[in-house]
Amino acid sequence: MLALRRFLILLARSRGGNILPLSAMAIFAVAALIGGAIDISRAWRTQTRLQAACDAGVLAGRRAVTTNGFDAAAKTQADNYFFANFDETHQGSRDTTFEPTSADKGGTIDAVATTMLPPLMMQIFGFQGFDLSVRCTASMGVGNSDIMMVLDTTGSMASLLAGSTQTRIEALRAAMKNFHSTVENALSGTNARVRYGFVPYSSSVNVGRLLHDLDPSYLVDSWTIQSRHAVYRTVQTLSGYGTPRSGTPTTTTTTPTYSLWANYGSNIYLTSTSCNNAKPADTAWANSGSATSTSTTTTNSSGQRVVTTVVTQPQTATFYQCAWLILNYRIQSRTGSRNSVTTTTTTADPIYTSSQVFDRWEYRPVTYDTSRFKNFEAVSTPTGENGASVSSTWKGCVEERATVSEPSFTWSSLGGFNPAGALDLEIDSAPDSSASTKWAPMWPDVAYIRTVTYNGTVYMNSAVPSSQGQQAASFCPTGARLLATMNKTAFDAFADSLVPEGATYHDIGMVWGARLASPDGLWSSTVRQAPTNGGEVSRHLIFMTDGEMAPSYSIQSAWGIEYHDRRVTDDGVNEDAARHNSRFLALCEAVKAKGIRIWVIAFAQAMTTELQTCASSASAFTAANANQLDAAFQSIAKQVGELRVVQ
Repeated sequence: MLALRRFLILLARSRGGNILPLSAMAIFAVAALIGGAIDISRAWRTQTRLQAACDAGVLAGRRAVTTNGFDAAAKTQADNYFFANFDETHQGSRDTTFEPTSADKGGTIDAVATTMLPPLMMQIFGFQGFDLSVRCTASMGVGNSDIMMVLDTTGSMASLLAGSTQTRIEALRAAMKNFHSTVENALSGTNARVRYGFVPYSSSVNVGRLLHDLDPSYLVDSWTIQSRHAVYRTVQTLSGYGTPRSGTPTTTTTTPTYSLWANYGSNIYLTSTSCNNAKPADTAWANSGSATSTSTTTTNSSGQRVVTTVVTQPQTATFYQCAWLILNYRIQSRTGSRNSVTTTTTTADPIYTSSQVFDRWEYRPVTYDTSRFKNFEAVSTPTGENGASVSSTWKGCVEERATVSEPSFTWSSLGGFNPAGALDLEIDSAPDSSASTKWAPMWPDVAYIRTVTYNGTVYMNSAVPSSQGQQAASFCPTGARLLATMNKTAFDAFADSLVPEGATYHDIGMVWGARLASPDGLWSSTVRQAPTNGGEVSRHLIFMTDGEMAPSYSIQSAWGIEYHDRRVTDDGVNEDAARHNSRFLALCEAVKAKGIRIWVIAFAQAMTTELQTCASSASAFTAANANQLDAAFQSIAKQVGELRVVQ
């Protein structure tokens, strides 16, 4: 080191133009920069590991606390976990210490961890090393927790994460599973109870089974749906003819034809008188040979069947005359031939059968009987092709009960929701005999929108009825679950069942998450079920979404087809998202007032003002990728399970 110092002094005093000393000096400067960066990076990694080991140690120590407080056994457990997670040989450090203590008999475990990290590069410049120190604390949270997960499973959750082959829904499934593992591991060996409930949501929620199991009368027996109605026309089909009626036969004869006159016998007569006296009398016309018959069938202008039968009978007759043949009279004869034609006409009246055939569709509201459909029975409706009967079964999603179309909503502890009348926002009230207080089974198979085509583009059409329309898009998430303890197999299976589809209605997710988690609502007996350890229960609602409020006016949602039903807006379109956001925020306030902590995770999107406002204090997370989503769930897990790292 002295030689290096003398060299640098001589180099500084030199006035020569030698570039070599200057280069040497630059090399040392660069070496110092590189060496410093390497050692600082090592120190950062070591301190991060030291903090993680410290956290692990105090968590293990707190979990080992018994009625004896933070005794030697608990301290040993803390030490073991710390040194298992921090290997100073591997880290290249020395003189490592870990000192866990408790000032409240084990309720909170505090610790200080230190280590000394010698430098690799900077020691040539006289730097002795890094003295690293971290603090950590683990405390006992509320041992019994109810966790309601309200999960956005809209269509965007099928999108790939930026720069990844993993979809958002896949990242959510993984984060959920890790969350469960963290909480359950923290609870291992304790008698604390943690229950999980779920409300996957998109444009509706699948709570039909829960409502039906609770009370089938909570679901309406008839419901008016934007649909289509088959219009039929009456068609007369000829099925036959009645008994024929015969008319009066008519007989006519044709003009006779005659053979040539020929002498009749050999007698001759001198006078005309003698000849005429001897002449035979003419014979009458008589039938000769067999008659022929022809029939023709026609339909007259009245639709009657007319059968005309013509019988033709040949007839002959013989005629005589006296003729002067130069010297005398001779008797001559000839044969006449004709036809006797008899025409007979029969008339039969037509017999018609009336039938109804499909003519067209009228797209309009139709009231359906839902009394069997709500029981998950297969029900047939005449909504198939050309009015054919088709069968459908309820999947379990619902349309909300009565509401009021207002631009803004608020909630207060004194007055509840304002304005009043929005039963769709009520968390705890049970239906009565009025249909307006009940929920309706969502029936996608019969839901149709009304449309009109203009210049080749299809638009929504408010006219009633409309001759043009198409089936409405409708989406039904995975079924919601009531609060219950779940092992890893059951929890993971539910996470894997989530399917991304539909539009984003945060308010329907929040209201049903609240209804299933409320200690004062329809499922209060489940929510209030006391844990066997007799402890208090903390209540949490984790609201995870990857998008802003994005209602769709053309799909079937929990509020019907908004363009047609207009339950939320006045015209079915304008201010739709803003009005749903107002409802959402009012619901958030009502939920927090019940002592339920709302955790919000904005995944793959910015934290909106609405989401930040909805969250409880210090309970909002933004997760840009899968790792950050997992970290957000892990942070929540540390606070809703038995143990939590305070710092």
